[in-house]
Amino acid sequence: MTHLTTTLVELADVTDARYGGKALGLAELRAAGFDVPAAFVLADADPEALPPGLEQRYRELAPEGQPVAVRSSAAGEDGVDSSFAGQYDSVLGVGDYEGLVAAIRQCVASTGSERASAYQHDSGITGTMHLVVQEMVDARAAGVVFTADPVSARRDLAVVDAVCGLGEHLVDGSTASDHYEVDQRGEIVARVTPDRPALGDDEVAEVVAGARRAESVWGRPLDLEWAIDRAGRLRWLQARPITTLPGDLSAMDSRLAGEEHVYTRCNIGEMMPGAFCPLTASVSGQAIEYAMQTVQVVAGFQDAYVEDRWLQLGYFSGHLFLNMTEGTGLSSGILGNSADQYSMSICGRVVDELVPLPPKSFPVRLVNTVRLTTFALTASRAIRRLDDKLAGFRTPSAQEPEVLLAELDAALELYFEATLTHVRSSSRAAVPANVLEQTMVKQAVKAGGTEEEGRARASALLAGGTDVESAVMLGQLDDVVGALAGDADAAQRFLGMAPADAVADVRDGDGPTSRALRDFLARHGHRGYRELCLRDPSWGDDPDGLGTIMQAMLRARQLGNRGERPARAVDDSDLPGSVRRIARWARWGAAGREATKSRMVLVAHHLSRGYRLLGQQLAERGVLPDADLVFFFDRTELPALVAASGAGGGADLADMVSAAQSRREALPFQQRLEFPDVSVGRPVPCVPQPPPSGEDGVIVGRPASSGVVEGVVRVASTVSEAQALQAGEVLVAPVTDVGWTPYFTLIAALVTDIGSSVSHGAVVAREYGLPCVVNTQGATRVLRTGDRVRVDGDRGTVTLLD
Repeated sequence: MTHLTTTLVELADVTDARYGGKALGLAELRAAGFDVPAAFVLADADPEALPPGLEQRYRELAPEGQPVAVRSSAAGEDGVDSSFAGQYDSVLGVGDYEGLVAAIRQCVASTGSERASAYQHDSGITGTMHLVVQEMVDARAAGVVFTADPVSARRDLAVVDAVCGLGEHLVDGSTASDHYEVDQRGEIVARVTPDRPALGDDEVAEVVAGARRAESVWGRPLDLEWAIDRAGRLRWLQARPITTLPGDLSAMDSRLAGEEHVYTRCNIGEMMPGAFCPLTASVSGQAIEYAMQTVQVVAGFQDAYVEDRWLQLGYFSGHLFLNMTEGTGLSSGILGNSADQYSMSICGRVVDELVPLPPKSFPVRLVNTVRLTTFALTASRAIRRLDDKLAGFRTPSAQEPEVLLAELDAALELYFEATLTHVRSSSRAAVPANVLEQTMVKQAVKAGGTEEEGRARASALLAGGTDVESAVMLGQLDDVVGALAGDADAAQRFLGMAPADAVADVRDGDGPTSRALRDFLARHGHRGYRELCLRDPSWGDDPDGLGTIMQAMLRARQLGNRGERPARAVDDSDLPGSVRRIARWARWGAAGREATKSRMVLVAHHLSRGYRLLGQQLAERGVLPDADLVFFFDRTELPALVAASGAGGGADLADMVSAAQSRREALPFQQRLEFPDVSVGRPVPCVPQPPPSGEDGVIVGRPASSGVVEGVVRVASTVSEAQALQAGEVLVAPVTDVGWTPYFTLIAALVTDIGSSVSHGAVVAREYGLPCVVNTQGATRVLRTGDRVRVDGDRGTVTLLD
């Protein structure tokens, strides 16, 4: 049998990963000035061929029989691509030379263990065993520190886990451990500790500060082992890269418009819920940015549109935010609107952090008010112009990437116009709605009632809008489902098929039900969940999603429990004629707002198809590994990709493609992030807290649709979770958009974390007579599926009954 010759290598001589990641990590820590216990390396460890100077070197390391640890440092272990942690044996507390030789033998033998062999096979790693022989620390406390949270992938959090005594107690789970999460300011934002914590807060800070210094040396997130000895001295035992992290969640963040600017997810979170791919941010996000800047220009607060800056919005950790500080420019520059009114309309509360800008002079505000009012009230002409352009607009579909990209860039102009038209229409709708609410609140208070009663009356007066697009859409789909329910054989066939196959079976038929479904798809097939996301498919492109919704609606009909759109007239007979006119304008404006949103989404739908085609073309030419990756580039990066496709690709794109893949890996982690409703400066994810509740378990929100109902809660954070809805349940969701609308035929009431009386969910809830409470600021975190509640849409309360 041939044996390797084991070589003794001093830690100071380790300069690369040839002796394994553990040896290199210790060497780099030591070279950077960290307090590392003395150690040496046995390269190509073989217990049958130990170096002649080993015993002498061991006695220098451990005079008087001081204990040492023998740890594996195999090739490929604790490296950049894989950790291999725990797959090989470590031996602690070695107290003599014979014990050292035995420990070497045990560690080398562990390379053939079942667990190590399996890991080697799965990871494709094979390598020679090297060992680190290291002075043991008489630890009072020990543990690990991650400079990025390995669970949430947040790089702004450091995570410390600690135990009393040796760190091995943390690994084997034999001792209750401390857990700390520390933000970039050094503050502990979360902790879980036993009765007797292993660390004091100052020691947590010391560990985190050292770890972040190491991260700055390495230039990447690290996992470090440490120990604090009996004298309080912090020692560093190991450093390795965190191999399980996706791309940096903040890699594509926009620049702050101002360090003290106030950002919020309210309002924008209704239109753009969740996290979005970079292409969506640079297309849909920029379209909204353009529209909002243009309004500021019209109102005289901004001189001109600034193309290369995020001013009205911000894109942080994959989420879009509204810049309220820039928004207060309107409040300072027009009549009849204050910063408090503005923050109430956006967040449902007065935002104390928002500092009002100095008001303009009265003549300036008067002129600006006239200009902005005229701009909003003349939206009809803009809608007609947009319709003329949409009549001839088709999905960009050129067969060559260069030509297709040019078509997409041209289509962006139409998208910007459609978005601006929708903003004008929304402004036209918001003015009478706000005036109506203020009027009804004043009347209620004057009559001895409450502001909530006034808001509830205003919401009731907003019901019964003519041809509200979302309600019409739901009515059409419900008619299709009703036709299926009326034919027992057809219903059984539909429910017995896979959702996508069921939709295709009906769509491609010849009967009236098939024609009705085709009519629905022709008018509304561009709509869907997160419909401004270029990556998420519309109903027309996602028969599986549409089929799942239709099957749920059909089952509800068979149970005889479904929402019915009430045929009711608005009772405004007790109101002055002027107030009745305002209410009619508000209802008309809400319908117009929904219609222009549909036009805006139609352009986004065509763009989505066009960009997907571009991705397919780039994948076919070998520029991208798959078509989906196109959505993880910023729009400004696409010309380089397209240019490479004409030249047959190129190695210079490797970094761009790798970065896009990292962004795609990051998106699921970004989706799980939650933020405070208001942030000063860069928004930082938070651990959400329950909303403030009134007495007796009452959650207070804003009334959005009248009525009182009791029912069982179904909490759904995403539309996919809503698929579990049962007929008659109370839907509790963060926010709803058009993609949720079909489920309104099942539910008894709607409760949302954010929203306003003119948000999508509120509008459709009113049309279907569903009690609705919005802006609860966190009902999804208080209530649980199965809870029984009373939803009072008149008072804006949700009461937990049991």
